[in-house]
Amino acid sequence: MTDVAPLRRPAGLHRLTGGRGDLLAEFFGTFLLIALGDGCVAMAVAGLPGSGRTAGATTIFQGTGDWLLIVWGWAFAVAFAVYVAAGGVSGAHLNPAVTLAMAVRRRFPWRKVPGYCGAQLAGAFTGAALVYAVYRPAISAFDAAAGTPKSETTFSIFATVPAPYFASWFGPLLDQVVGTAVLLVVVLALIDARNKAVSPKMGPLLIGFTVAAIGLSFGANAGYAINPARDFGPRLFAFFAGWGDTAMAPYLWVPIVGPLVGAVVGALLYDFFIGDVLHARQVAEEKFVG
Repeated sequence: MTDVAPLRRPAGLHRLTGGRGDLLAEFFGTFLLIALGDGCVAMAVAGLPGSGRTAGATTIFQGTGDWLLIVWGWAFAVAFAVYVAAGGVSGAHLNPAVTLAMAVRRRFPWRKVPGYCGAQLAGAFTGAALVYAVYRPAISAFDAAAGTPKSETTFSIFATVPAPYFASWFGPLLDQVVGTAVLLVVVLALIDARNKAVSPKMGPLLIGFTVAAIGLSFGANAGYAINPARDFGPRLFAFFAGWGDTAMAPYLWVPIVGPLVGAVVGALLYDFFIGDVLHARQVAEEKFVG
């Protein structure tokens, strides 16, 4: 049978008009990003050690396997969030730093920036709540075994913390600027029609691989948030869920400011080294043809 049944007409189409559809897509995409991303961290931190499915007890990150689980989990989380939720609607920013860079360098309307960032933050908060609801027994069991309720270890499921070898905020801030700049350079290269464009179906997967590369290269320094909503949304949820001062530590500004600065730096670098060259060649070719 080759006939395909017609799609059901969506109810409440008025909610999808104008910018509402963009905000819904940004919310749902970021929700999915955090649900899968924080979910893989919860798996490494509390799920696998407490499940009896591995030889580990209550210690994590003792080998490369735990880190690879997290790196590739986040890579697929990014790729699938773009595929499923927002790629064809809002542009799949899913990150206030990306939204800011697009406004600064790609004529994305500034009037849309607050709405996008608010939707991303709300999606990240809700995604963290889902992870907590699913993994609450594992988190409680882990903290009970460690004798530390709402520990910093289980907090790391939701938001990032710097490595102990940093003596000040400068190192983690630089790390976030560099990581986000790399992300934007590659993202802009992938979406630039003047460059050798990749298939639209391959773009999200390659962006996910970029996040994996950043995690493998710089991730241990500060948890490679490279996304203010990804860090602050779950951090805010963790505060309300009982992690208190651990969640609202003075460090919280670093994974917000660093990615915002890094995204703009990355966009400027891409345009200086690649984008402007492509534009100049395009103009020259048009003049020659003309």
